[in-house]
Amino acid sequence: MLVFASTHIAQIQAASTAGVASAAPLQTDGSDQAHIVAAVKRAEPSVVALQVVINGQIVNPFNELFGMGPPVQSYRQLASGSGFVYDQQRGLILTNSHVVHGASAITVLFANNRREKATIFADNPKADLALVKVQNTRSLPPALPLGDSSKLERGQWAIAIGEPLELQQSVTVGVVSGFNRDETVAPEQPGAPPRTFKGLLQTSAPINPGNSGGPLLDTNGDVIGVNQIVASPEAGAQGIGFAIPVNVVKTVAADLEKHPGVASSESGTAGFIGIYMSDLNDQVRSQLNYHGPAGVVVNAVLNGSPADQAGLEPGDVIQQVNGRNVTSTQELQKIIRDTPPGKSISMVIWRYGNKVLANVQVGQAPAGLNPNQ
Repeated sequence: MLVFASTHIAQIQAASTAGVASAAPLQTDGSDQAHIVAAVKRAEPSVVALQVVINGQIVNPFNELFGMGPPVQSYRQLASGSGFVYDQQRGLILTNSHVVHGASAITVLFANNRREKATIFADNPKADLALVKVQNTRSLPPALPLGDSSKLERGQWAIAIGEPLELQQSVTVGVVSGFNRDETVAPEQPGAPPRTFKGLLQTSAPINPGNSGGPLLDTNGDVIGVNQIVASPEAGAQGIGFAIPVNVVKTVAADLEKHPGVASSESGTAGFIGIYMSDLNDQVRSQLNYHGPAGVVVNAVLNGSPADQAGLEPGDVIQQVNGRNVTSTQELQKIIRDTPPGKSISMVIWRYGNKVLANVQVGQAPAGLNPNQ
């Protein structure tokens, strides 16, 4: 079983009645160890701990039935996670949605022990990413540079930084273990359904409770993913963690910036199928062992989306749509955007050496998601 890598400091309890700058370039002696140490030193000031308070209500009709109190009871939940500076000038911190979703109070703790109050700027629970805005933006650390997950290779170094088990600024090191993993996460709250995430990056860098939302770095100090999921010890797995690839992060975060809070004003009638995509390059072709013509790569598929229902998978290369060759993400995005919800588009897909035909019924973009995907 997999669980979110976030720490709940206290379980549910009764409530009381009462412009972007980036880090400096690395300078090392050229060894792997020197690169790792330099990458950590570069990133540490921009990695933060998030302390979160969530107030809510639990409905339990048996309380009244058995004389145990009112059927609706308030609770106060304390949680923690990690994040990193995404936009220094605007005071935006990037983290997982599950770390801050529903928060009534957020405190950001920086590496120098500076504490700042913050609020949710934009939240995308489906993609499990959120932007948190620090109220006092003066003298914030620089934003971490975002890398390119399409250039990653199995076996290259991966560095996780975060706040595991409430221990400030811990670092773990491993390698990139795999790509395009689909993983189901156990619910955090009793009675909630499990959630499935697709197209994740697998790493052997230990990701512990509290690492959620923290950066996964390469040896250049660039973000290659956002730490999200850890294998539960009960499952018998050790050293298996998962992160949202940075190319997906860049797409979602850019949309969150454009559409603070809830829905995009463009979501009304624009077509939507629920994929994150990228153009082909030599690195992706090598990873997929793809030697075919130009196309568009599916990086991730949103669970329950039209693309998911039609059987699209991470790693698919979309070669044709409605009988027409597609050679860029912009071209495919325009086709999807211009297709009215309810209409279907036909796709010719290359999937690991096989030709697959798919009919995708275009839907309407949900709140907070880019309708051009």
